[in-house]
Amino acid sequence: MTTIPLRVMVLESCAIHRSCTANRLREAGNVEVVESAHGCQALDVLTHTGGVDIVLCDLQMEGMDVLAFLKQAAQRRLLHSLIIQGSHSPELLRSIRQLVSLLGLRLLGYISKPFSTHQLQGLMHMYHHSHALARDAQIIVPLANETDVRAALAAGQFHAYYQPKFNLKTFEICGVEVLARWQHPQQELLTPAVFMPTLERCELLDDLLLMQMQQALALQHQMRTTGVTLSLAFNLHASQLASSALSLQVKALLTHYQAPPSSVTFELTESGMLDVCANSLECLLRLRMMGCNLSIDDFGAGFSSLQRLCDLPFNEIKLDAQFAYAVTQDLRSRVVISTIQRLGTSLGMAVVIEGIETLEQCQLLQSLGCVIGQGYVFSRAMSESQLIRWLDETVSTDG
Repeated sequence: MTTIPLRVMVLESCAIHRSCTANRLREAGNVEVVESAHGCQALDVLTHTGGVDIVLCDLQMEGMDVLAFLKQAAQRRLLHSLIIQGSHSPELLRSIRQLVSLLGLRLLGYISKPFSTHQLQGLMHMYHHSHALARDAQIIVPLANETDVRAALAAGQFHAYYQPKFNLKTFEICGVEVLARWQHPQQELLTPAVFMPTLERCELLDDLLLMQMQQALALQHQMRTTGVTLSLAFNLHASQLASSALSLQVKALLTHYQAPPSSVTFELTESGMLDVCANSLECLLRLRMMGCNLSIDDFGAGFSSLQRLCDLPFNEIKLDAQFAYAVTQDLRSRVVISTIQRLGTSLGMAVVIEGIETLEQCQLLQSLGCVIGQGYVFSRAMSESQLIRWLDETVSTDG
């Protein structure tokens, strides 16, 4: 089967550099190259010949500056992704990345002059990967209605799935995050995007949480009889904290399954903790007093406040995935990660890095002092049977 070639524009004012870059791209294989000397010319070419998959350009450009070009090209939907060439300060590149994202484009990475065909091939691979993710995201699944969700809860169609957390040094499993999936009888396995908004709107989040806890704690008890310790982390929405019954229900389940409270963590997104009422704080305190752990999730993604770490009884920080994504490219992200890791250690709080996708990220995070990680580089979310089989294979391999 013949693969459709990528269409790449080289936007470069220097004719020699432009020609050299175009040749490198052709050497990378299966690439159709379009060349332009400045932004106005590039817009004209793209308007008349069609858009491109990737634009490769320097930030310094004669005539129309690259920011104006990107804005107009994005508005006209003439490009999909961007590669920046040349040497620029980390803080400038970080802001460019944010602007590119706000324009609805994808920044594949940076490339210095001179560069090799191998470097370009790596960025082409990044495009194929990001394009596949974007294509999958465009598959729109209708939001479930209240009647179907209530019926699914009653029929036991929601199942706990498990994504492992790992020790970055030993690659041993530290526990699992418990996620929800809907095994619809007429459709494929449905993700939370389909049903979570409906559950929240209909105040059914507690029903889902208790279902997840029953399944996961039963699995934990089963694993414990075979000598395997399995820590569990459940996602908790801030709105659930207003319920005075929640902590009592959690305690009853822990007692029923003889689960050590210290083996259970509740993860709360920090953006949901902006306004903490007395009832919410009481619920958090009760969970901590019974021995459960509390993790502040997606830390750094919203309105982070160090005061929140002091005022609320969290004992774990879960750093947002954007930091793991940028760790290999952005010095500031590395400094933030290292600082948060030291802060967590000083406060007696565990620090979890989520969103790790490559071994390079994993190795760099380890060098920054990070201990616990989570992400696709280790494993995607698994069903109960898949997790049991995976744990059995891991124990057999270790033995």
